[in-house]
Amino acid sequence: MNQRKFTSSLFALLLLLGSLSTFGQSLPTALPKDVGLSAERLNRIDAVMNDYIKQGKMPGMVALVARHGKVAYFKSFGKMDLEGNRDMPKDAMFRIASMTKAVTSVAVMTLYEEGRFLLTDPVSKYIPEFKNPKVVMKSPTSDSTILVPAKSEITIRQLLNHTSGITYGDGRQGAYYRQAGMTVGLLPTSGTIAEKIKALGPLPLISQPGEEFHYGMSVDVLGYLVEVISGMPLDQYMQQRIFNPLKMKDTHFTLPESKASRLANLYKLTNGKLEKVTKYFPYPANQTYFAGGAGLISTPSDYSRFAQMLLNKGQLDGSRILSRKTIEAMTSNSIGNLFIFNPFKHNGIMGDKFGLGFGIRTERGVYDELESMGSFGWDGAFYTRFWVDPKEDLFGIFMSQVDSNWDEKLIGKFKNLVYQSIID
Repeated sequence: MNQRKFTSSLFALLLLLGSLSTFGQSLPTALPKDVGLSAERLNRIDAVMNDYIKQGKMPGMVALVARHGKVAYFKSFGKMDLEGNRDMPKDAMFRIASMTKAVTSVAVMTLYEEGRFLLTDPVSKYIPEFKNPKVVMKSPTSDSTILVPAKSEITIRQLLNHTSGITYGDGRQGAYYRQAGMTVGLLPTSGTIAEKIKALGPLPLISQPGEEFHYGMSVDVLGYLVEVISGMPLDQYMQQRIFNPLKMKDTHFTLPESKASRLANLYKLTNGKLEKVTKYFPYPANQTYFAGGAGLISTPSDYSRFAQMLLNKGQLDGSRILSRKTIEAMTSNSIGNLFIFNPFKHNGIMGDKFGLGFGIRTERGVYDELESMGSFGWDGAFYTRFWVDPKEDLFGIFMSQVDSNWDEKLIGKFKNLVYQSIID
């Protein structure tokens, strides 16, 4: 081999090794046709994403689609930093906000599988501050509110399915939450989750436990429950029981300094213009407040391993996180005749029912588009979303960084474009 060919071959090898280092823990890849998808139809996603960027509605995003255990579509679009004119890389890091809830729910259920509690256990058995809850009601004789004793204690199951009566400080609860200084952990926060949850415990509920669906800090309570039962900080427990076994090397509560340059900037669409949001900085930060409902930073590639584990009924590459029966329970309707209501999102966008940690689709003709019945997933406030479809053996992940006023229709279109690409 002459020197030029040797140098060229060495360069190619180094390039390959560098790629493997960056995406070393990614799922296997496949041509779309090899997993029953049309490449031509999948590429329709590109036009839609690029159109949103061209119109100035989105800074940038990453989209990933996997079927039959292999990634068939994985592309980035636009910019991670508009001011610095930096392209969005596929390994960009994103604040995944409420997609943290799915991870925390899995962490809780690992303890459930060890016999450490029952879903019917009252939360106060482990966190005494939740003993004898009160419910804030509108006074029948005036415009003021009154507190009445709850009919029952909050159970762990009700935390998992958001029927606990705990919110983010909505409506009648607002004054109580503000006075107590409740925070949802979307940004680096001082203190600990233990301090916040102990302060949350005595605050009144918005409804009787088990009677209504209200999205809120229930999963933050679960995050602290993990700490109480396991005796470990939530970040360490997740690292040991979920991230390490699944080889998720880019998912953190505290962003390492070495990865700070990969964190996508956060923007907000104001009067038709994208403006950088600075209140969620600085990162990295030595985070001590591990918000089970909102605090993680991750990448599409890393989260794909979590999604594939769920699709595989609890295991990936020989590491079992949960049993098949537990995944079945978590992805089944646990709220009966109630329907999902989320004041921050359109009704039904993430399903019509809720399991133990996930929104799920159970009925045709309610809110559905092209997804299969039995699909489940959730999203995050900074415009991230994932869903898993066991029937089609498929999942999709979308990540961007837009705070408030983001366009629900874009992710809806992405989802439909994935399904219309199925040919086998």
